Amino acid sequence: MIKRNTIQCSLVLNAVNKLKNHATADEVYANIINDYPNISRATVYRNLDKLAKTGQIKKIEVPGEAERFDHLIHNHYHIKCLHCGHIFDVDMPYQEHIEDQIKNKHGFLFLSHEIIFTGICPDCLKEAEKPQDNHRQTNDE
Repeated sequence: MIKRNTIQCSLVLNAVNKLKNHATADEVYANIINDYPNISRATVYRNLDKLAKTGQIKKIEVPGEAERFDHLIHNHYHIKCLHCGHIFDVDMPYQEHIEDQIKNKHGFLFLSHEIIFTGICPDCLKEAEKPQDNHRQTNDE
């Protein structure tokens, strides 16, 4: 079977590489639709899935949220900001054989792992440190 690299697939790959922000499928679609208004949402979703399956991008599954797509395809960890919801890369070595440390009482064949840390990003920390304007003007003033 010959794998085709369509124009639409190239557009999707270029968008993920350009965004570099662990974009959702909707964010990728919004980025492409500006210049290519005839591309469908389904086409973008289908090509994101295809690119992830072929290893050209990395799919990040965040529990309870939309999947994200990463331009960095090597194994690495992520952190999610609990305030803004953005996903960032974590600068630490990937633990290649962490699966070997699991007590396997249920007979699983462990193939890989993904860890997503949680925290508060620097921008949200700065925002939280700003003095709050407690003086609110009302219609009575």
